[in-house]
Amino acid sequence: MFLKSTLLALAFFAFASTAQADSIHTITGDTTGAAIFDRPVENLSGLSEIGTDVSFNQFTFTVSAAGAYSFLTTAAFDSLAFLYSPSFDPSSSLTNALIGNDDLLGTTTSGFVANLDAGTTYVLVITGFEGFEYGKHSTTIGGPGAVTISAVPEPETYALMALGLGVVGLARRRVQSLKTA
Repeated sequence: MFLKSTLLALAFFAFASTAQADSIHTITGDTTGAAIFDRPVENLSGLSEIGTDVSFNQFTFTVSAAGAYSFLTTAAFDSLAFLYSPSFDPSSSLTNALIGNDDLLGTTTSGFVANLDAGTTYVLVITGFEGFEYGKHSTTIGGPGAVTISAVPEPETYALMALGLGVVGLARRRVQSLKTA
């Protein structure tokens, strides 16, 4: 089985190499305790009856050159990969969906080849097959141009920003009250 998986992986990357991969970018994540959604089925024909309330990670990115890009996700769980453009809304997971894949080389891998346009915003979503499928994952993206991942602020970042703005507001109010006194 390992030999078969290895040969399939080599064949996948050989096919993907026709994109003349000038750039290879790897994204890692962990869906443990992540936000949840009702995921689509692999062929995007509807929502999964099994994949309800599954955790996911999302990665927003652009590419610098148009062409065929290969995506290969390996995970510690039964994973699926979906590509969206220009945005992803977990409450409407079929909207903007371009392609999806489950079990590329086995249950812990997913991937596809997609033609991407330079400067267009894409969102890669990694999720589990069922609600109890979550954990660490890694996705390798290869293609003719550079892949630029957008930073997605964590909720704590927003909380710190709000706290900072509150402190600035209080300081300004105090200065105003001292000027009038």
